[in-house]
Amino acid sequence: MDRRVFLRNVLLASALPPGGVTWPRLVPRQGRSLRVTGDRLNRHLAELSAFGRTDTGTNRVAYSDADRDGRAYVTGLMREAGLDVRVDAGANIIGRRAGRDAAAPPILFGSHVDSVPDGGNFDGDVGSLSAIEVAQTLAESRTVTRHPLEVAVFSNEEGGLVGSKAMVGELTGAELDVVSRSGKTIRDGIRFLGGDPDRLATARRARGDLAAYVELHIEQGGTLDEAGINIGVVEGIVGIRDYEVTIEGFANHAGTTPMDHRRDALLAASQLVLAVNRIVTSVPGRQVGTVGRIQAFPGAPNVIPGRVVMTVEIRDLSAEKIDMLARQVIAEGERIGTATGTTMSFRLYSENIPALTDARAQRLIAQAADGLGLTHRTLPSGAGHDAQDLARIAPAGMIFVPSVGGISHSPRELSRPADITNGANVLLQSVLAIDAGGLE
Repeated sequence: MDRRVFLRNVLLASALPPGGVTWPRLVPRQGRSLRVTGDRLNRHLAELSAFGRTDTGTNRVAYSDADRDGRAYVTGLMREAGLDVRVDAGANIIGRRAGRDAAAPPILFGSHVDSVPDGGNFDGDVGSLSAIEVAQTLAESRTVTRHPLEVAVFSNEEGGLVGSKAMVGELTGAELDVVSRSGKTIRDGIRFLGGDPDRLATARRARGDLAAYVELHIEQGGTLDEAGINIGVVEGIVGIRDYEVTIEGFANHAGTTPMDHRRDALLAASQLVLAVNRIVTSVPGRQVGTVGRIQAFPGAPNVIPGRVVMTVEIRDLSAEKIDMLARQVIAEGERIGTATGTTMSFRLYSENIPALTDARAQRLIAQAADGLGLTHRTLPSGAGHDAQDLARIAPAGMIFVPSVGGISHSPRELSRPADITNGANVLLQSVLAIDAGGLE
């Protein structure tokens, strides 16, 4: 043996801890050099934005004609990327790429393309088209992964994570009968997009069926943009609990009813709005509480409101904290009702439980950013995403790119082309790291 090699090996051995060292599994060198084509990705985003564009923003709500047409455009891109495309029973578009090991569970990655009313061009679109761009990059480089790869474009994310709920087997019959913003029930909307609500069991994936799920998304908040950070490594997705609150008072003439004889439902509602803010800010943390909708009846200027219907929403990464805050809000509502001569009833109408991302996936995403020379920060997601459903059945990771000004769900929503390209490259390298055994 060469003397220098012998001495180097002796020095290395003397520096090892007892029991040796476990070296991380690395993406093969040729994979580490792969990069997406950013101009193509951003061109595809601009082309997708035409579907549902109006003078007031992007209106590609789930199950609308614009949603159907946008999905057709995306399906064409998936086929161009060499993916075998199908629509599952939940109306999710799935594009599959074979791997070397047909028995290995697939790595799933993607997002959604439906929008809120008068929304922007980046929420969901960035993750979906970046996933397709990753598949295109692998096809053009003739890179064959060990695991099969699946690109998912989930249906009706904005209406309650419908497609991902179907994939994890948690879409209920009652939810199928809910009328969506398109005017169709979810049941009819799934059919409209080529799914089959009578065969939802065929869309279900069980724990162990997927090697991992990774989702790229715009942050929808201002943390990364304000700090000048390239990449967000998402530690978890908040739980969301929504109540509909009905306050019953007594409608009466506004001119002839003395102030001390009134049972004003809107007065009680205004006190509850202030109470939600006070209770949610009374403890440290990142929790938020919102009254987003309020309606007073009968709604005439000369009638004391006898009935109010409003919403109360609480979000946090901790289910226990959500429980605690909700109990306090409900108790305060009862006290306000007694003081104002009204009654308050709280009806839970929607709940998404908090979902922590996989610690190993967080590490791989951070390493991918480091390898690309990008700055990164760990942060929670304050918005709901399909990843929180997939996290129930597979190791899940989530990547954020900056939203300019922290604006989202708005026509002014914007992520810069360079940031989108950075995010797609982190997604590419993260998928390759998972394929190389990074979660094993």
